[in-house]
Amino acid sequence: MAGIHPWDAERGVTLPDFAMCDIVGETGLDYACDVDRARQMELFRAHLRAAERLGKPVVLHVVRSFEDVMRTLGDYPTLRGILFHGFIGSVEQAARCFERGYYLSFGARSLRSPRTREVIIATPADRLFVETDDSLSPTIEELYTAVAELRNASVEKLGRQIEQNYEKLILR
Repeated sequence: MAGIHPWDAERGVTLPDFAMCDIVGETGLDYACDVDRARQMELFRAHLRAAERLGKPVVLHVVRSFEDVMRTLGDYPTLRGILFHGFIGSVEQAARCFERGYYLSFGARSLRSPRTREVIIATPADRLFVETDDSLSPTIEELYTAVAELRNASVEKLGRQIEQNYEKLILR
């Protein structure tokens, strides 16, 4: 995976060689940071064009920008797959993602929000990922355990499903 994070959009960084990657990203829009929104959008669209051209899935960073991200994704209808990283949106936003066949990934921050815990429960198994995001996160095993408990599933079943989701997103 390679990409330029929205926080780095103004640094004049050259786009990576996406042909060498399985996934394009992390890319997206972050309206909570001080980086110019027009520059973020320009870079986001460059990532999406490359992903579409190369047939690669995309991992998204979306902070306070859900509507703009969804509208922009609509301009790239042949994208192979979309994964919302660290999803912390509402059940309604999640439903819109599922209607388009997108995946949601949840980490420790997701588990702290009662609203997002509802989304974790409501997420179709074939659209679900679990992630760690930094060294301060619980281990992946701890996150799998917490998500499995929320969903009334075994850790083993959850792990098998996420592996299938990965294969579908990356290897199809």
